[in-house]
Amino acid sequence: MVKRGGSAEADTETKADTDMPSGAAEPSPASGRAWLFDAALWAVPAGAGLWAFRSASQPSVVRDVVLPFLVLAVAVPASRRWPGAAVFAANGLCALGLANESSPANAYVLALAAMTYLMGARVRAGRVPLVVLTSCLAFDLALCAVLGRGAIWWFYAVTMLPAALLVPWLVGRYQQARRALVSGGWRLARTLEERQRFVAEQARLRERTRIAADMHDSLGHVLSLIALRAGALELSPTLGEQDREDVAELRRTVSEAVDHLRETVTVLRDGPGGGPEDSSVESVEELLERAAASGVAVDLVREGGSPSPSPLVGHAVYRVVQESLTNATKHAPGSSVHVRIVHEGGRTEVGVTNSASPAGPSPGPVPGNRGLAGLRERVGALGGVLHAGPFEQGFRVTAVLPDRVGGTRPDLVPQPPPDDGAESARRMGDARRRVRLRFAVAFVAPAALALAVLPSAGYLAYQLATCILPPTSYAAVQVGRERAEFAHLLPARSYPYPPDTARSAPRPYGSECEFYRSNGNLLDQVDLYRLCFSGDRLVAKDVVPGGGPGGS
Repeated sequence: MVKRGGSAEADTETKADTDMPSGAAEPSPASGRAWLFDAALWAVPAGAGLWAFRSASQPSVVRDVVLPFLVLAVAVPASRRWPGAAVFAANGLCALGLANESSPANAYVLALAAMTYLMGARVRAGRVPLVVLTSCLAFDLALCAVLGRGAIWWFYAVTMLPAALLVPWLVGRYQQARRALVSGGWRLARTLEERQRFVAEQARLRERTRIAADMHDSLGHVLSLIALRAGALELSPTLGEQDREDVAELRRTVSEAVDHLRETVTVLRDGPGGGPEDSSVESVEELLERAAASGVAVDLVREGGSPSPSPLVGHAVYRVVQESLTNATKHAPGSSVHVRIVHEGGRTEVGVTNSASPAGPSPGPVPGNRGLAGLRERVGALGGVLHAGPFEQGFRVTAVLPDRVGGTRPDLVPQPPPDDGAESARRMGDARRRVRLRFAVAFVAPAALALAVLPSAGYLAYQLATCILPPTSYAAVQVGRERAEFAHLLPARSYPYPPDTARSAPRPYGSECEFYRSNGNLLDQVDLYRLCFSGDRLVAKDVVPGGGPGGS
């Protein structure tokens, strides 16, 4: 018998998925795989930072290597218990890039993306993640404002850092919702499977108990009385020798029937090894042979593949044939009986048809009308259907059963309409809606952000790429010449974001100065070329060191 309590593992999984408080992270598992994961998570951004340190123009071992490595060594394992603090720490490493006067680019943006993803995957819905992300972004923008950084730093702070904060967090949230939906679906399926087995087992036990009680209380009592009376009649002095032998044979037959009945009742009792698979009930063929020996005109036809029903179904088929034969001999004595059993498509169909009685219908009602009702209950408990009614002046009983209890085919039993108010259906629908919403947010929101940011980013890149004056062209420009003489060497436009120090540098009286970038590095400071014109004549030219993409 299956217990309904479920497993401790299922209960633990349910608590882990549904009872985690808002804003709390999943507990840190003390396993070797967790430490390997943390080590890999530390090594990837650390390796990127080391590579960036080797290629930096003004490297600092403490600032670019020692301090970030120590911060990552603390933040990575702490992300399991305090994911928000880990995000703050990784964002602090990215702030080092904003404080760098040469370039805002920072390799530790990889660590920031990883920490925000883990926060999305580990922390349930709540205000804490949103507060963390908003605080980090506000800190980055405030740092740019306090340090007075140029356009490229601001562009980096409003595009790259928000992307590293928002997009991985949304992806992590989607992964968390997907895992919750999958685990919830498996738990629900396991619960339904256990419940289905429990219902089938209860139906089997109830049927066994009812059959045992009926046999013991009614049939067993009657057979015992018959054997007792036959034994008493055998001792009567008025019987002849032949009559005495016939009565002795009758007593022995009834005694054997009582013994078989006791064995059957014992099999039907609850206990180890007491299932119907251990029963010694005769087969349908043996039942029909015994009926034919008693004078009933009966034939059997089997169709389909080899029968492989469960013991419960096989016994139900036997009971359908047995009850139909009993009804035929009781209500239509002398009629012929045709039995047809078909095995196909994972189900068994049995039909028993008897012809009309040669003596005509019975003159009065025949006692006993509970056989078909009990048979219908038995077949229904196994997931099948039973039909009984007149057929061509006779009577026909048809039953369709699945070969396996619990594997009921939809075409066997009319399915009830789905219960829209069921708790499982409601929870599954809510989970699916949450997953769809998080999927949309995880991909639509970044797409909308990209559509808003990419045009401005593309326009800025276009401006920077079209104001480059190569060093060879700068050397070919001579002071005192007219603009028209070297206009073909100048780029399409001048650099629109020179630093304030370059704008305020001394220049020839009455002249207007234009600035051009010396190379195409978009995220690094580069030298600027300043050309000053008086009218259309070049009156001065000089180099502004490190004028970059935008300075202070």
